[in-house]
Amino acid sequence: MPSCFSTLPVEFIYRILDNLDEFTILYSTRNVCARLNSITDTYHRYQELTSLDLTDRKLGVEGAKCLTNALANNKTLISLSLCRNQIGDEGAHYFANVLIINTTLEYLKLRDNNISEQGAKYLADALASNTTLTTLILFDNELGDKGAQHIANALAINRTLMTLSLKRNHIEPEGAQYVANALSRNAALIRLALSANNIGNDGAQHLANALANNTALTKLHLNHNNIGAEGAKHIANALINNTTLIKLDLSHNGIRSDGAQSIANALTSNRVLTVLNLSCNDIRAEGARHLADALIRNTTLTTLELSRNDIGLRGVQNLADALIHNTVKLISSRLIHQITDFLSRHLP
Repeated sequence: MPSCFSTLPVEFIYRILDNLDEFTILYSTRNVCARLNSITDTYHRYQELTSLDLTDRKLGVEGAKCLTNALANNKTLISLSLCRNQIGDEGAHYFANVLIINTTLEYLKLRDNNISEQGAKYLADALASNTTLTTLILFDNELGDKGAQHIANALAINRTLMTLSLKRNHIEPEGAQYVANALSRNAALIRLALSANNIGNDGAQHLANALANNTALTKLHLNHNNIGAEGAKHIANALINNTTLIKLDLSHNGIRSDGAQSIANALTSNRVLTVLNLSCNDIRAEGARHLADALIRNTTLTTLELSRNDIGLRGVQNLADALIHNTVKLISSRLIHQITDFLSRHLP
């Protein structure tokens, strides 16, 4: 830093900062020298910097290193999104080190960053001691079953993380079992996304076993997981006694009418689920009939998504009849829209 910088008036440096974007202030002005750090700390835009979206900035590993150096002592940033920055496992390591010492960051989104098993381990080790992060988004990485195991190990210890997305991470039944085991012991996580993996019916059974005991999880996304009718049956058995889950997404799972029947049986007993997505599941008229019968007795479900299922006119009629008797009026608006849409496409 030129010696003249040490004599520049603070107001002049503020004017320079006024012409920089928030990312540059955080990324390029921190840790240059003690005086600039001190001045930046008092600059109003830095003090008010609570959220930063750096999606598609092509930071890479070196960018991640510089950014985390700036974040190490930051006391303002609460939310950070770093989607598609190719930080890899080494970059994940830098952010893990930040999570160990940073006391303000609550939301971290690392979607599509080529993070694999090793990167997951770095992050998991940090989660074991971090007490401020509440949301971690790892959607679209390469964690696999072993990476899921590392994250699951952290969940067994962590008491503050409330939202976790492991969507599209090549997780199979083994990985689902690790996560399920953690859910049996974790009392903090309330939202979990495992969508677009390949957990199958075995993975669904592991998670169902966890749901039977878990008393914290309120939202679970399992769409695009090939759980089939057998997997739906496992989940349905868990729903009978579960007292906390309010939103469940089982769309795109090929559960067919047999799976819909299992879910319907659970709906007659379940008293907490309010949102259920069964779209694109190859459910036919028979499955719709079972769901319709359940709707007559269910008093809590407010949204049922059945789009892209070939339930036919008979299935539509059964659902329409059920709406006459169903006491939860919010469900009517959703299903009526689907019913009228079906009729407009299939009747002359």
